[in-house]
Order: sequence, then C-alpha cells, then structure tokens
Amino acid sequence: MLANINGMHLILLLVVVLLLFGAARLPALAKGVGQSVRILKTETKDAPAESGPAGSASRDEV
Repeated sequence: MLANINGMHLILLLVVVLLLFGAARLPALAKGVGQSVRILKTETKDAPAESGPAGSASRDEV
C-alpha cells in the first residue's frame, strides 16, 4: 500500500495537513506525536518484563 506513494502524493498530503492544522500548530503537533511514540516504545519494551511468562497470569486466575 505505501509502495504506491510517490512525491506528488506526499506533497498533496503535506498541503492538506497545512490547511487543516495551520503552520503555527504543526510544531506542537509534531512534538506531541514524538512524545507519544517515545512513550509507546518504552511501554512495549517494558511490558514483557512486567508480565512474566506469557499467559501465566490468566491461567492462574481461572
């Protein structure tokens, strides 16, 4: 799906985003997205260590 995106599609997407959010709000939007991605990465990295062996908690509770 993403292999079919060329330069014109990216430029059109950028123009649409600029029209929707405005140039003043884009840095704050990008900062928020970056923080969300950083939090998601740390949570997914820590999740297997916290839960222990896969599925052991659900088997014990049943």
